[in-house]
Amino acid sequence: MTAATRAEICAVALAEAFRGDGERLASPIGVLPSIAARLARATFEPELLLTDGVASLIAGTPPVGVPAAEAPPPVVEGWLPYRAIFDLVWSGRRHVIMGASQIDRYGNQNIALIGDPKKPKAALLGMRGAPGNTINHTTSYWVPAHSRRVFVPKVDVVTGVGYDRARALGPRASRFHEIRCVVTNLAVLDFATPSNAMRLVSVHPGVKVADVVEATGFPLFFEEPVPETRAPTAEELRLLREIIDPRGLGAKEVAP
Repeated sequence: MTAATRAEICAVALAEAFRGDGERLASPIGVLPSIAARLARATFEPELLLTDGVASLIAGTPPVGVPAAEAPPPVVEGWLPYRAIFDLVWSGRRHVIMGASQIDRYGNQNIALIGDPKKPKAALLGMRGAPGNTINHTTSYWVPAHSRRVFVPKVDVVTGVGYDRARALGPRASRFHEIRCVVTNLAVLDFATPSNAMRLVSVHPGVKVADVVEATGFPLFFEEPVPETRAPTAEELRLLREIIDPRGLGAKEVAP
């Protein structure tokens, strides 16, 4: 079997974000996070809950991007209508992987706009569910193109709440706040530092620490030697290529 691609390395790193979640709802937003959630459930997190994107909890390992007529019929495990999602959100029993148009060193995220909020240069998604996600349950981020445009000293507007703001709100508001990790096309990062400032955890094969530092608009914590992000096992590669992503859609989401 050929060596793992960068997209497959990222898929494994995103799957690792779900490690230890157990019977918890995974809400992966995007192609590669969806691939990762399926990979985690098919390997080390068999109790992870996945939805069909409508109102059902599904079993098995359905492929991404395959028309329903060509895919195996889904196996429904349970009923999860939209109104029930909020019970999971408010109780912390959910882990969402979101994107970030901007993110700062404490994990404050922006997906709403670029520029002055009174007269923005670009309108993006809006606040969406980011404030509630970040305050109420575990959140991770997937950034397909690591650059100084995304990793900024200060976000233009806060949609997802970072560690500094959560701490300022006090324990009642921040008791479920957890930004577990940020996975990019270059590296894996987290906030496991005394001040919860962003830390470089690992670099993907072929990436140098200097590459990540150069592509980040604020100082990063790291300890030398920075390890390499783990490669997929042979079984993980088989699952990715034959079962989960047979059409190679994940590669299209990763910047070269």
